Amino acid sequence: MHPYHPTHTAIHDWYITHGRHDLPWRQTEDPYRIYLSEIMLQQTQVNTVLERFYFPFLERFPTLAEVAAAPEEAVLKAWEGLGYYTRARNLHATARQTQGVLPCTAAELEQLPGIGRSTAAAIACFAYGEAVPILDANVRRILYRFFRRRTARASELWRMAERLFDSAHPYEYNQAMMDIGATICTSKAPRCAECPLHSRCRGSAIPERYPAPHPRKTRPVRKRIMWIFTDGERYGVRRGEARLLGGLYGFPQSEEDVIGTFLGEVRHHYSHFTLEGKVVLTDKYPEEAVEMYPVNVIETLPLSTADRKALELLKHYLL
Repeated sequence: MHPYHPTHTAIHDWYITHGRHDLPWRQTEDPYRIYLSEIMLQQTQVNTVLERFYFPFLERFPTLAEVAAAPEEAVLKAWEGLGYYTRARNLHATARQTQGVLPCTAAELEQLPGIGRSTAAAIACFAYGEAVPILDANVRRILYRFFRRRTARASELWRMAERLFDSAHPYEYNQAMMDIGATICTSKAPRCAECPLHSRCRGSAIPERYPAPHPRKTRPVRKRIMWIFTDGERYGVRRGEARLLGGLYGFPQSEEDVIGTFLGEVRHHYSHFTLEGKVVLTDKYPEEAVEMYPVNVIETLPLSTADRKALELLKHYLL
């Protein structure tokens, strides 16, 4: 008998009764829909994905083959507002590389753009039934506490994940672990008495002690001028090439003031910095080349959230 068999039974029974069975990606065996949910959920909360992005994206691209057939710009447009656009570019690259048909093993999935070990395991388990553990942020927190570890290397965490894993019920186990981490074994105020792992959890006496907290990093602020160059009828945008916003269109930015009409300010938080932008409408051509379009065309282009806010300021000014 597996040494954690009683815990497996408790986890399995808990999931049957309390699991989030109504999530749409748990009501399908379509690998594409499961893959899409996993990619969207990498950096975004469930409610945000569910309420604003998952279904509209599927309506635009019902199959992975249709993602493959579309230009990257169209995929980025459908992803607009979700952020972390590298995910969308990797989704498009994976769709083209696989010709719209995902492989069925975690080992093969992990070779594709933007799919790490845990995401590959989740797709392989939930879509194809492969008995492999996952290791997302919620599962890691449970493992730190269950094994009473304050720190651990990635390789150690994977060994812990494999040690606790229920290979007889991989689907239910993995889904339960994500749900327990999201709803019970939370980073703050965990509800240990409700947890099916409680009786064997070594860290349950002081769960907040595990894992050791990461030192908070101060998010730097970048102050920029956002140029909206105009020839009177059209407005200048350029397509980003940097990793953060590659493939998206936006207005040129500068650290130096620009002579023109001040339209307002935008503020947007990125993963590693906060942008504070002063939006200026000007007839002074920016240093970097721009493409000129009327407002109604710019609205159809994939824009970052900050540039979308700047566009709204321009539209309000033009009313």
